[in-house]
Amino acid sequence: MAAMTSSARPLLNRRLAEFGTTIFAEMSALATATGSINLGQGFPDQDGPAEIREAAVRALREGHGNQYPPGPGVPELRTAIAAHQERRYGLAFDPDREVLVTAGATEAIAAALLALVEPGDEVVALEPYYDSYAACVAMAGGTRVPVTLRPDTEAGGFRLDLDELRAAVTDRTRLLLINTPHNPTGTVLTREELTAIAELAVERDLLVITDEVYEHLTFGDAAHIPLATLPGMRERTVTIGSAGKTFSFTGWKVGWVTASPELVTAVRSAKQFLTYVSAGPFQYAVAEALALPDTYFDAFRADMSLKRDLLADGLAAAGFEVFRPAGTYFVTTDIRPLGESDGFAFCRALPERAGVVAIPNAVFYDHRDAGAPFVRFAFCKQVPVLEEAVARLKKLTA
Repeated sequence: MAAMTSSARPLLNRRLAEFGTTIFAEMSALATATGSINLGQGFPDQDGPAEIREAAVRALREGHGNQYPPGPGVPELRTAIAAHQERRYGLAFDPDREVLVTAGATEAIAAALLALVEPGDEVVALEPYYDSYAACVAMAGGTRVPVTLRPDTEAGGFRLDLDELRAAVTDRTRLLLINTPHNPTGTVLTREELTAIAELAVERDLLVITDEVYEHLTFGDAAHIPLATLPGMRERTVTIGSAGKTFSFTGWKVGWVTASPELVTAVRSAKQFLTYVSAGPFQYAVAEALALPDTYFDAFRADMSLKRDLLADGLAAAGFEVFRPAGTYFVTTDIRPLGESDGFAFCRALPERAGVVAIPNAVFYDHRDAGAPFVRFAFCKQVPVLEEAVARLKKLTA
């Protein structure tokens, strides 16, 4: 039977025409093909707490979640999420009306954008951004408006230009899409920056989606401040969290939304036609994980801080300019001191040159030239793996 095709119209929805195979799939395949150390995709190479893994096993054996869980998420997890938000940040949420469990943060982002954005709406997002942001805005029919975080050599990181953010908002702007701690740059927005964002949102009557999946990964003096804690933001903010990054079980795909009843209802209306429900037994395990004592979170942060320094110091010794992150588990580097300027070409050649895989930051930009010389490395790996990667990268200056 001949394939059904039309010469007049491509098969792929035109809203997705600019999106092909993700860079993560390409670079992970390259890592496998070359036997390289994969510091590209951001997933840990060891499991999280054994007692949480065993909690998932126990749930499976006891028949908790083996059938469809409730659409909003199992009550135990919704209660644990609400308790976590109140204990950590003083944010009180009704677990029955203001918490929604999703198939990871990626589904939460998709459901929120599909629910809240209509064709013609503008979405202002901090650039560079997690790649699903652009695809989800496109699927919703919105127009993305990037505001670029720019390197600050003196501060050793990336900074948000608040004047540029204000100028990006027009009468067509529906919402702001904020990510802090920020992937890929490692920026953690300050209270001053968040206050300015909040004031802008209130002044222009904007909704805000805030991706806070790295909330427990801040280093040094940096501190995560949820946008919803600021004046006027509780009722207009959709806050997204995730178990994957905090507990190192990224394959479980357990995320969540906390927001006002009206916003949660809107997001749930879209989410129910995506996965409907997911990760039943894992939801029970994540409920136990969120109740772990502060010592777990402190140790997790300390461990990642040591790994950050190990990789950042090694990258600097290999000739990169390093922007030491204040949060997340990624290091952004500038390859120009190595005599390079094209991050795509550099990353595609790096496995053969040094046996290491990284990600070109340009893939996270609309303004590709602004991201061209930057390359991201993940440090959520075991110490011996990072030590070997650092040793291999020395070949670049040998």
